[in-house]
Amino acid sequence: MALAQMGHPTLCLDCDVGLRNLDIAMAMTDSAVMDFTDVMAGRCTLEEAAARHPRQKNLYLLTAPARSGAAEIDREAFRALFPEIQSRFRYCLVDAPAGLGAGFRLALAGADRAVVVTTTDASSLRDAQRTVMELEDLERGKVHLVVNRCKKKLLKSLHQTIDDAIDTAGLPLLGVVPEDETMPLFAGRGSPLLLTTNDYAAQAYRHIARRIDGQRAQLIKIR
Repeated sequence: MALAQMGHPTLCLDCDVGLRNLDIAMAMTDSAVMDFTDVMAGRCTLEEAAARHPRQKNLYLLTAPARSGAAEIDREAFRALFPEIQSRFRYCLVDAPAGLGAGFRLALAGADRAVVVTTTDASSLRDAQRTVMELEDLERGKVHLVVNRCKKKLLKSLHQTIDDAIDTAGLPLLGVVPEDETMPLFAGRGSPLLLTTNDYAAQAYRHIARRIDGQRAQLIKIR
């Protein structure tokens, strides 16, 4: 949404096959009727399947199928979608499912960059390290880190810093997102954060979008 607000046509592609929920996060429940397998099979065009966000110009959703598994989808056929996606959109954000299974590998099939999202707890950082090992095919400098749900008091109590998270994950830092207790409230109301508020988390997302776009932006201070 932050990229779309900058004027960039942006497609969000849900790769959580069978357990899709990106439409909920985007407040677009039931907006997307056709999924990416319909485009692959020629049942509809990309333009027909990519649902336009009802409130944010330049933002679109291409959802995943709800009744199949990622292992059933031909990765080469999925990859073949991306030349047309690149011709129509400035950015395509591919939402990979949790874990490193077939859905994760499907998401990687069309990706030329990756953003690994972690928190500062030890288990999340270990998962981030393991994920990085699966991203070796991407060019050096194309894998970045976002540290999510940061609490300054928690960092102090654990004797951790953001630098520790960067060193542990072994990735360049793209952004830091502070803990925001209002997030569940906005999600429950179906109100995307960037259309509702300009608090610290929203600012962090906008700064991350600017860095993705090659611009300079200061890191958000954790309060």
